[in-house]
Amino acid sequence: MTTEDPRRRIPRTDRVLADPAVHAAGAGLSDATVRGVVGAAQQRARAGEIAPEAVVDAVVAELAGRGASSLTPVLNATGVVVHTNLGRAPLSDAARQALRDASGYVDVELDLATGQRSKRGVAAREALLEACPAAEDALVVNNGAGALVLATTALAAGREVVISRGQFVEIGAGFRLSDLMESTGARLREVGTTNRTHLADYRDAIGPDTGCLLAVHPSNFRVAGFTSSVPLGELRSLADEHRIPLVVDVGSGLLTPDPVLPDEPSLSEALEAGADAVIASGDKLFGGPQAGLLLGRAEIIERLATFPLARAVRADKLTLAALEATLRGGPSPVARALHTDPEKLRERAEALAAAVGADVVPHDGRVGGGGAPGVPLPGWAVRLPEATARALRLGSPAVLPRVHDGACLVDLRCVPQSQDDVLLDAVRRALEGTR
Repeated sequence: MTTEDPRRRIPRTDRVLADPAVHAAGAGLSDATVRGVVGAAQQRARAGEIAPEAVVDAVVAELAGRGASSLTPVLNATGVVVHTNLGRAPLSDAARQALRDASGYVDVELDLATGQRSKRGVAAREALLEACPAAEDALVVNNGAGALVLATTALAAGREVVISRGQFVEIGAGFRLSDLMESTGARLREVGTTNRTHLADYRDAIGPDTGCLLAVHPSNFRVAGFTSSVPLGELRSLADEHRIPLVVDVGSGLLTPDPVLPDEPSLSEALEAGADAVIASGDKLFGGPQAGLLLGRAEIIERLATFPLARAVRADKLTLAALEATLRGGPSPVARALHTDPEKLRERAEALAAAVGADVVPHDGRVGGGGAPGVPLPGWAVRLPEATARALRLGSPAVLPRVHDGACLVDLRCVPQSQDDVLLDAVRRALEGTR
């Protein structure tokens, strides 16, 4: 007696695609995406993992949980405000709305009154200058690295960039600013030592091949003890003496001084101290989208804006829209998280802990993103069993806690208060799944 091969019962692709449930579940997804899911389900049936009759149900289940993007929204319960692994700064409501508005056709390079082409990014530039009056002009590019590449290429390609050894910074994934600058054709002229650099070191290094002086804030580390560095005001005088530009990379994008972060340099302070151009990131303490900000003297910014490389690193319409809205809208989520009242955090943590039978412990948050290294943000966290962390990460919504000292710590600093009930449900499910 011959036994029928069950693989013969696997439905054909066209029949699966024609199924109303599959059609409904795949609405909003490309044909290629849906066909890929169908093919994967058919392959599972061929391998004997599911019955041929279960192919349609498997396809519907997979499509129902899939969006056009694979990025998963996450509740940040680590206490780290600018979390690089979570996309750094969460955008404000105003910036999110601006992104939606700018996703279609917008007047990014058009004067609607005349119908003629206009200059790109005018509104974002104006918003930056309103927020930072010390700057004469501003330019927005794709990210902080792009801003540094543009500045060093336009000012010092084939020439020397004078920089202190104590300011050679390596950020995540082994990325070194020195390698980035040398890739532009500039030559680095190191001065001083790791812990001490003097004005004379800069003066002795300046020569006919000097393109600019560069000061970089060592944002992700601190050097303590027997140290010295040269104030920007003194570097300004030296730059004037030799008629060379002074470029300052403050890194984190803090617009003005913040008492919560007393040692973090701001864009306005660097400009007031005499920088010709200041570089910062838009998606760190600035609280906006990924962008490179260049503010400074009109002559220098114009020189950078008209340099051919500026076209390759220019910001797109979505970045410009979100950046402007970040400046002109209400306080950003980053600003709120940095200035949250520790007692308010404690009340929220105690409410969550009481609802799930857990304890509240002191917990210092961090700025993150290379900003204010070592500066604690006093707060509180709910202490859960360590095994809860994985269940939280894989839950819906995904929640990222901090795992430390054999415990899962849930810090509400970066969780919007409007999401407290959602977080409570996620914690309850995670605890039930680990018991």
